[in-house]
Amino acid sequence: MSAVTGESPAGQVRGAELAIGGMTCASCAARIEKKLNKLDGVAAAVNFATETARVTFPAAVRAEDLISVVEQAGYTARGVRGEDPAGRGVTGGSPPGEETASALRQRLLVSLALAVPVVVLAMVPAWQFRYWQWASLALATPVAVWGAWPFHRAALVNARRGAATMDTLISVGVAAAYLWSLYALVLGSAGRTGTRMGFAWLAPGSGADATYLEVAAGVTALVLLGRYLEARAKRRSGAALRALLSLGAKDVAVLRGGAEVRVPVAALAVDEEFVVRPGEKIAADGVIVSGRSAVDTSMLTGEPVPAEVRPGDAVTGGCVNAGGRLVVRATRVGAGTQLAQMARLVTEAQAGKAPVQRLADRISAVFVPVVIALAVVTLIAWLAAGQGLGAAFTAAVAVLIIACPCAMGLATPTAILVGTGRGAQLGIVIKGPEVLESTRVIDTIVLDKTGTVTTGRMSLTEVAAAPGIDAGELLRLAGAVEDASEHPIASAIAVGARDRLGGLPVVQGFANAQGLGVSGVVDGHSVAAGRADWLETEWAWKIPAALAAHAEMAEAAGQTAVFAGWDGQARGVLVVADTIKPTSAEAIARLRSLGLRPVLLTGDNHRAARAVAEAVGIGEVIAGVLPAGKVEAVKQLQDSGRVVAMAGDGVNDAAALAQADLGLAMGTGTDAAIEASDLTLVRGDLLAVPDAILLSRRTLATIKGNLFWAFGYNAAAIPLAALGFLNPLIAAAAMAFSSLFVVTNSLRLRRFQPGSGNRMAVT
Repeated sequence: MSAVTGESPAGQVRGAELAIGGMTCASCAARIEKKLNKLDGVAAAVNFATETARVTFPAAVRAEDLISVVEQAGYTARGVRGEDPAGRGVTGGSPPGEETASALRQRLLVSLALAVPVVVLAMVPAWQFRYWQWASLALATPVAVWGAWPFHRAALVNARRGAATMDTLISVGVAAAYLWSLYALVLGSAGRTGTRMGFAWLAPGSGADATYLEVAAGVTALVLLGRYLEARAKRRSGAALRALLSLGAKDVAVLRGGAEVRVPVAALAVDEEFVVRPGEKIAADGVIVSGRSAVDTSMLTGEPVPAEVRPGDAVTGGCVNAGGRLVVRATRVGAGTQLAQMARLVTEAQAGKAPVQRLADRISAVFVPVVIALAVVTLIAWLAAGQGLGAAFTAAVAVLIIACPCAMGLATPTAILVGTGRGAQLGIVIKGPEVLESTRVIDTIVLDKTGTVTTGRMSLTEVAAAPGIDAGELLRLAGAVEDASEHPIASAIAVGARDRLGGLPVVQGFANAQGLGVSGVVDGHSVAAGRADWLETEWAWKIPAALAAHAEMAEAAGQTAVFAGWDGQARGVLVVADTIKPTSAEAIARLRSLGLRPVLLTGDNHRAARAVAEAVGIGEVIAGVLPAGKVEAVKQLQDSGRVVAMAGDGVNDAAALAQADLGLAMGTGTDAAIEASDLTLVRGDLLAVPDAILLSRRTLATIKGNLFWAFGYNAAAIPLAALGFLNPLIAAAAMAFSSLFVVTNSLRLRRFQPGSGNRMAVT
């Protein structure tokens, strides 16, 4: 993950991402978050799974203050990568979980080697030799002191600050079991020669002749095992994002002074030309200047088929040149590339919190003090019932050990971490955890026609000139004004004009009536091209019946007719046609299978829209709408009680994407559309839409399953422990399993495959 630092345009608010060290449970994260948010103007969100904190803070707050607050709370903080917010240079560091897993592994191995004989001797009375209890004490002491030292140290640090965490529960439980055993051996009757002790899986022991060294050693080893497996699982859960971040090229061959100079990719500037040889990664987003090749985009889009490229085509940094030598002019470098933006969006989504996590956060914040209180109440209740100090002690320790807020803290962020990471691998960027809730409730999906259902690459198919008008002159003048527009239909006319005529004259006084037409002065003629109703109302032109009939025939066939003329008269019709994407029909069928009602929305005429809709299986069409009308169409659907998602790719779709309950931007579209959306689909394939919705729903279902298990586990386990039905050793195993289950369940999302339907495909 990369640190996020910087200032807003107004210079008032800065942002930072910190790596937090020393967190051991969800209550640690809640405590750090609370401390940071106490600073004036500071808004912090601490993520236990990713071990990071995203903080925004006013200029009046120094960046060093943030780190100081975290350190005063008993934890460590640093910038993850790039520039540390406190001004110290940072080169990166290990990914979350790596250092923790490495440190835990050594402590775990030693503790397990010493704890296993202690547990076996306690569980098998026949193996209890002469002085076995003193041998157990010798083996258990290093485990209870050195092995459990991270828990004891954290508990002491928190106690000095008047706080309690999961480490407090473990430390108190282990220390109580060890000290009780020491008392029983030295001052009680448990140390007598020949003493034997039975082991009960459920019923607690009693009296001063009972030792709990197997509890002290076994609980420590099991908790360390759980922490180690959890750290490794968290490492795996972030693998997808780390793979995404590693896709970029490390160096690049830049053309400077006619020669190739290989420099670090960070030294590449916008508008510089660089060389990409076969097998090399493209260093930055750009446009091909020379060369033809096939580019493998699978690392970025999930598409296995290489795309053919030629001069003028755009290419994306991180993709691999699979064919010939290319010369590319850089258009976006560094943090501005599509790969970097994807990584930033995924990182922000993983650091966020879904609404379903808020309850877990509130519970985790008060969980440990409540558990300690329950343990004290359990001890007093057993003593009051006359069950003996040993039985009361065992039940109280079991309550301390079984309680674990870690599972609640991991339930949401691990699922989001894996789900968004897997999405990034498939070219699906989920912008925030709240998006997951939206995908569950949507029932209608509005699809923009051009560029979403169709390829958006229209071509000029026919030039019909009025009697006495030269078709070449019509195409030359109309092509000149259309050449100044970015609309796909205008581009098709301009490209067709160039292909047939060569160069086009320069247009002056160009004007664009969005969604209606264009106008300008070409070679002294006042030229306009656009819709018939616009030319009739705004330009007072009369459309000849023959041209109107020709346009009607074209539109009946699903094509688009553009009227063009100059000097106050309509002179002809230019016919362009779009092609439907090969996978659109399958995508519509899959959207229906997800319970969604597809609606085709377009500014094109109704006949052309209906022809496309019938070809792909869409029954509801809203056609002939202006950009503002797209927003109104979405509003009307919402007012009728529908929960609307919209997929689009153009500037004119941005407002409607923002208005929809869920916006999906095709990654082949404009920056405005992508910025306004909730989900970005890097693949231009419409099949990415049902994939994105299904992945989001799966992620949300995983979160809810995790939370159900975490809450259910504690709701059932704590009463059982308090009633004396759990040996502390079994409680420790159950506690470790609960966190491991939640993380492992989240890791199932890594097996999600595009087009997996209603099952989780296996990779």
